[in-house]
Amino acid sequence: MQVHPHAGQLPEQEMLVDVPRLVTAFFSMTPDPGFSAQRVSFGTSGHRGTSLDCSFNEHHILAVTQAICMYRKKENITGPLFLGIDTHALSEPAFVTVLEVLAANGVEVMIAGEERYTPTPVVSHAILTWNEKKVNGMADGILLTPSHNPPSDGGIKYNPPHGGPAGGEVTSWIEKMANDFLEQELEDVHRVPFEKALSAPTTHRYDYPGRYIEDLGAVIDMEAVSASGISIGVDPLGGAGLAYWERIAERYGLGITVLNKTVDPTFRFMSVDWDGKIRMDPSSPYTMQPLIEQKDRFDVAFACDTDYDRHGIVTRSSGLLQPNHFLSVCIDYLFQHRQDWADSTMIGKTLVSSSMIDRVAAKLGRKVYEVPVGFKWFVDGLLSGSLGFAGEESAGASFLKMDGKAWTTDKDGFIPALLAAEITAKTGSDPGEVYRGLTRDLGEPMYTRVDAPASPDEKTRLKMLSPEELSIDRLAGEKICDILTEAPGNKASIGGLKVVTENGWFAARPSGTENIYKIYAESFLGSDHLNSILAEAQNAVGSVLLSGEK
Repeated sequence: MQVHPHAGQLPEQEMLVDVPRLVTAFFSMTPDPGFSAQRVSFGTSGHRGTSLDCSFNEHHILAVTQAICMYRKKENITGPLFLGIDTHALSEPAFVTVLEVLAANGVEVMIAGEERYTPTPVVSHAILTWNEKKVNGMADGILLTPSHNPPSDGGIKYNPPHGGPAGGEVTSWIEKMANDFLEQELEDVHRVPFEKALSAPTTHRYDYPGRYIEDLGAVIDMEAVSASGISIGVDPLGGAGLAYWERIAERYGLGITVLNKTVDPTFRFMSVDWDGKIRMDPSSPYTMQPLIEQKDRFDVAFACDTDYDRHGIVTRSSGLLQPNHFLSVCIDYLFQHRQDWADSTMIGKTLVSSSMIDRVAAKLGRKVYEVPVGFKWFVDGLLSGSLGFAGEESAGASFLKMDGKAWTTDKDGFIPALLAAEITAKTGSDPGEVYRGLTRDLGEPMYTRVDAPASPDEKTRLKMLSPEELSIDRLAGEKICDILTEAPGNKASIGGLKVVTENGWFAARPSGTENIYKIYAESFLGSDHLNSILAEAQNAVGSVLLSGEK
């Protein structure tokens, strides 16, 4: 990975997105549904793209929203739809278009008040709160966000009544219907003018922050954090949760310092990521450089991405914690401090998350539920309470309330961040110190991920790869224990494979949005062993892909 010379520094003027051009393109350009890059395509987190290349514009929003309206009618979803947006430049015009279509279709819509922006987990929490104990009149939601993606991007995703990301069957139906609308030049799409939609009797203001913040004591020991008097630093990264932090501090008496209150769609206040792009990724040491530099000012500090479904934790002892490290700390702490959770409650992890989680789980006597990449695989377990904690290596997580009931079924950046404060307050050690203690007891893993180019045909071949084709029985000097093409937890296809030994593993899977494949690797035997795993993995996978071309 070649690091851009400007990584970790504030962007130059020429790196900033031209917001007027971006918004103009959103309204003025027409996608060609005969061109695959301009069709609606739902990945793991909805449809994303940019108006600059006609992959995300008003036509896509009109088509997707009308398709969602038809899906609601088909499934008899008659309750309110909770609508949230983040601070990306394209989220605001997309909001206008979505509301026009929802109002024209007679959908009851819950929109924010003066605070305008609504984080993803707040929408999930609102859906679950509304639907609790209901049989009819169930609610669902739409989120307008491309998550931590660059400022030029936009995104739309649908959360059904279970409150979490829609599964593949649902998104495939919506995607197909939306593309049909594009092919028919939006002939059957209904809309009304925005002023009429905003004043429609079906459009309601909802107190998103008030209801979410008031309930935080059900999932975090806010009294302990308040009583400890610890100092907390927060960098909102210009995201949808900015207006929440001071209200949280006031409601619970916390010593929170909000370091940057700027909202700017160019995100000119962000230090650029490793590749020279502006990206609101709280797990990146380049993006998080301004907060890392202030780590000694606070007992613990944190940030979340633009729609607040990812977290980044900064400690005095360790600086920015790797996501896998903090997930392990969360699990170790929660399953020892949530006495009302059932003994059968499991730990959810994606198959490319650290094996340190498995070792922590074994120490705790808890089962691990391992699934493919994508938070949608955790929804049912969080909703039923069978999963106490669910997390993924890209710094997304959620967990149950103290009474063992669901909090959110989508990733929630707020509660892992506040849990870091609870851990610091109640143990007297910050999460970095806690993780070091785990490594002394359970070993210290080394983890990496690399990307390699892959054509569409090669990506398809990798998804269909069988263990027999790999033709290896040892990895970095160790006997192979297992070669997986299905996740152990739910037997779903992983869209690639994972090779496991006693002290290491690698996983290879194609990207859903780029012409690359990703190799994840981990070793408990040090950096040399990790490098050997990585090299042998690249050779093995590369050979199989090369043989497919003959």
